[in-house]
Amino acid sequence: MRIDDFELKEPLPQLRHPHVIASLRPWVDPGRVGSLALARLEQHMDAQELGSLVMPGKYFDFTRYRPVVYSEGDQRQTTIPNTNVRYAPGQGDFDFVFVHMSEPHAFAEEYLDSLVSLVRFLQPQRYIRIGGVPATVPHTRPLLVRGSVSGKEAIDLPGISPWNTRRISYQGPTTIMNLLDERIRGLDVENITLTVRLPQYVQLEEDYSGAARLLDVLRQMYDLPAALAESERGTRQYQRVSDEMNRNSNVKTLVKQLEADYDARMEYSPEEEEDESSVLPPSMEKFLKELGDKMGDI
Repeated sequence: MRIDDFELKEPLPQLRHPHVIASLRPWVDPGRVGSLALARLEQHMDAQELGSLVMPGKYFDFTRYRPVVYSEGDQRQTTIPNTNVRYAPGQGDFDFVFVHMSEPHAFAEEYLDSLVSLVRFLQPQRYIRIGGVPATVPHTRPLLVRGSVSGKEAIDLPGISPWNTRRISYQGPTTIMNLLDERIRGLDVENITLTVRLPQYVQLEEDYSGAARLLDVLRQMYDLPAALAESERGTRQYQRVSDEMNRNSNVKTLVKQLEADYDARMEYSPEEEEDESSVLPPSMEKFLKELGDKMGDI
């Protein structure tokens, strides 16, 4: 079945009041935290293919999102970057739909139209976008997740810290895909965004601790097994960061400052609200960036 620029496999499953969970690369997917979390959910639930874009090359530049070659038995296969849609039965009275979105390089308005058409066809009860953002937080403390419901900060979601009620002062470039959230809100669908705050001086190609933190929130929301959010690989990654930190006195000083700020913010009350952008002086921000460049291969 054709839904705008998506082709859905037939026969279509009878989805019950679906909950859509989506990731978006690369803008809000540092360390591929959203992509990794979504893939883990799909694996756990044995998700099945539902559909994808008919002509992904209309929207994506394949010199930027590269096709991947792999071996399957004696055959060489090539996968082309796409917006893939999968589904899995839920334990309650609803099912899940998983959507791997990508920032479009062309015809962004039409890409948005197609996604809105897909959501409208699915008639979901809930839409959740998961991802991450670099932040001035230490890797030695539990990662925090900001949650919003229909564009408003939320602290009543499981696993969300009250710290995240601080106002967001950012103004500047953003992703065109934010318009998707606005348009979905117009469809009378509960719209949730979950964003894990990652230490900006730790630039990992795949941040398993960040992905595990997102999964921890989702597994509490949906009463999924606790093991889903466990990540020995993430623990080892951050331990290597600590080993590097212990060899550099400047880094140790920086992390201690971030730890002190983190601990103070956990005591935060609304009356003390301030602009997050004032946490560190420009010189420290510069040092963080340089440190992140250095540690990018960890």
